[in-house]
Amino acid sequence: MSKDKDKVLPALRVRDFRLFWISQIISLSGTWMQHVAIGWLVYSITKSPFYLGLVMTFLSAPIMMFTLFGGIFADRHSKRNIIIATQLLSIIPAFLLGLLTQLHIMEIRYVFILVSFIGLLNAFDIPARQSFFVEMVGKGKLLNAIALNSAAFNAARIIGPFVGGIIIARFNLQACFYINSFSFLPAVIALYIIRDRGVGKISGHKSVLKELSEGLLFVRQHHQILFIFITITFLSLFGIPYSSFLPVIAEDILKTGAEGLGRLAGSAGAGAFTAAMIIALKGTINRRFLYMSFSLSAASMSIFIMTFSRLEPLSLALLFMTGFGIVSFLANANNFIQQSVPDYIRGRVMSAYILVFLGMSPIGNFVIGALAEHIGTMNALRISSIVCIGISIFFIRNGRLWEEKT
Repeated sequence: MSKDKDKVLPALRVRDFRLFWISQIISLSGTWMQHVAIGWLVYSITKSPFYLGLVMTFLSAPIMMFTLFGGIFADRHSKRNIIIATQLLSIIPAFLLGLLTQLHIMEIRYVFILVSFIGLLNAFDIPARQSFFVEMVGKGKLLNAIALNSAAFNAARIIGPFVGGIIIARFNLQACFYINSFSFLPAVIALYIIRDRGVGKISGHKSVLKELSEGLLFVRQHHQILFIFITITFLSLFGIPYSSFLPVIAEDILKTGAEGLGRLAGSAGAGAFTAAMIIALKGTINRRFLYMSFSLSAASMSIFIMTFSRLEPLSLALLFMTGFGIVSFLANANNFIQQSVPDYIRGRVMSAYILVFLGMSPIGNFVIGALAEHIGTMNALRISSIVCIGISIFFIRNGRLWEEKT
């Protein structure tokens, strides 16, 4: 009986991961609250879907430019200390967003500057965080740790937008930013308690370009990983940016206001959380290719159908399926990559993963936002979702070879 119990959520039985996981739920809830507040703030100032896409471009562009260097940094230094530093520094832009909004001197240019700083911090935080899991739990519990981290991320994605929508509608916008600035403190405290596992696996004797090329060469030489990277690149360009345009859907299409925006974002988060918990509880996915194919196809079709919806319950259901599908695909992709990567190069390969996962989003947000400005948000999202359906077909047709080799 005790052995069966040990198989249920084994990563949570590791003290350090458990502390990290609980603190992340708090911190990420504040982050998602801020994400919704930024979208509402930008749309309130500009009434333009183009600016919604542009502000997400400014948030993601630093990840695209610097995350590969963040991976090198993670391989050279203590991952725990890197995360502590980024969490402490993240308090600054959150507080300034609240202060400038409260003083009624907020302008769109200030939003661009502050979200760019957030993006820069993420470029170093995310590679360190992604490669820190295996240090805490080992490879045997890695899928469970990835799934639980995704569950925490998406539980916060439910809590943050829902609470944020209520706070914006019933109190004020700046409260969301101030709450987020305090939400980083539990994570910092937990990280100080967690055992420091020391510096990274590489020395500083090699040049940065040499280390960078080693990580990219590893991806290029491993065709299964390269295949996943290509799929994620197009998903990031044309699928994931849908969430940037939820304020338009809430305000202009469904006419549900800030609270409706919270429900839309929360529904996508609920689907993502459900997917993460299924993977966490199941432990392993036996028919991984079939599961990933279904997940990617379901997410793509859900976005497409949602563009025709004028009913909030239907939109909520479709967003649930979108969140479920994207996280199901990405969690399995992340696990396969990490299982395939040796420790000495993990930070650099995971930074390449972050580059295609989050770093391509600025291009996608910009393109879809510009398209939305000229042909309408729903038409722009229809086109992007059709591209995602094409990605699904590409994955299904070419993935069988990948499945046979895994």
